[in-house]
Amino acid sequence: MYKLGVDLGGTKIEAVLLDQNFNVIKRKRIPTPQNDYRKILDSISSLVMDISENISDYSLGICTPGAISKQTGLIKNSNTQCLIGKSLKEDLENKLDKKISMENDANCFALAEATLGIAVDFDLVFGVILGTGVGGGIVINKKLYSGRTNIGGEWGHHTLHRNGNSCYCGKTGCVETYISGPSLEKHWTQLTGKHQHLPEILTSIDNEHWDKWKNEFLENLGYGLANVIDILDPDAIVLGGGLSNIDFLYTEGKKLIYNQVFSDLVDTPILKNKLGDSAGVFGACMLD
Repeated sequence: MYKLGVDLGGTKIEAVLLDQNFNVIKRKRIPTPQNDYRKILDSISSLVMDISENISDYSLGICTPGAISKQTGLIKNSNTQCLIGKSLKEDLENKLDKKISMENDANCFALAEATLGIAVDFDLVFGVILGTGVGGGIVINKKLYSGRTNIGGEWGHHTLHRNGNSCYCGKTGCVETYISGPSLEKHWTQLTGKHQHLPEILTSIDNEHWDKWKNEFLENLGYGLANVIDILDPDAIVLGGGLSNIDFLYTEGKKLIYNQVFSDLVDTPILKNKLGDSAGVFGACMLD
């Protein structure tokens, strides 16, 4: 059976068709319609029909921002606002007359890296998204573990600092409010008075506030991922998202993570992803 995956992103929708040996047969990207749920449905449907032309025996998986509520079946916690409260899975199944498997982008990232990417040789993999938001996914023996209520791996919203930064989720002190891209930029502005994007900040090593900014970033990353290791004890952690390209996360960052783990032996590999921004679409292909 062929595997067709779709990655619904904020700016692009990508689809890929794999054969039984995971070879790419066909691949296509189109722009994501902005703030229009119906147009998003139409775009995904048209893309699936295009990619699956002349092929009837295929599974279909979709990677989406946000998660599906097990209670209502509706999309929640999505940074694509027009999806929130919508029955995306059901609407697409009706439109395409086909069963669909659907998971959020962090879960698809973790599944892709554990089955086709850098962590293929490990049994228990924790995949981390460090970007506009902070998310995670758990894969055990090449199978996604999403938990009782579909929030498995959501380390971005565990409390890092009690009574800390306010989060859109309504709580305070969430990991995401300290180590996501926007939160790091905000903290830089608070320290320096300068409004700069992360690539500019990362070249500002001569700034008098650089060491404080960097050390607090790595300290928060260290506490956050050490908590994950203490609870899950994964065989490997894979970093993805735009911040995963920061080299010092795998050297100084790894040391700070290890320093906080409750164990006399800490050797959890902290790995850079292999599949890049294509992880979502390949993970969608691998959904059951």
